[in-house]
Amino acid sequence: QVQLVESGGGLVQAGGSLRLSCGASGRTFSSGSMGWFRQAPGKEREFVAAISWGISTFYAGSVKGRFTISRDNGKSMMYLQMNSLKPEDTAVYYCAASELSLLGTQQGDFSFWGRGTQVIVSS
Repeated sequence: QVQLVESGGGLVQAGGSLRLSCGASGRTFSSGSMGWFRQAPGKEREFVAAISWGISTFYAGSVKGRFTISRDNGKSMMYLQMNSLKPEDTAVYYCAASELSLLGTQQGDFSFWGRGTQVIVSS
């Protein structure tokens, strides 16, 4: 099992920035990819960004150019730097980990999930 814990959410004004962190513990995943998803009230959970063990990245079109995903494998940490935040970025953000090396974008590509951290962007 892999346990994931997100942190760094909060309330920010439109145009501001936040940095989310995800810490992993338990059984290590030596080559798995990781990702961020989000779920806004009344909406389906959606893909935000993913990163491979080899640091390849992929972003949803709605966040590309504003968000940056990164990871520190030595510390079992993943990050999401969010800049130029918009009210439509308001959601609960979830960290996810995969046992696979492929750069997944679907929820089914990831086996382990955190409980989420709330991000609220005010206009």
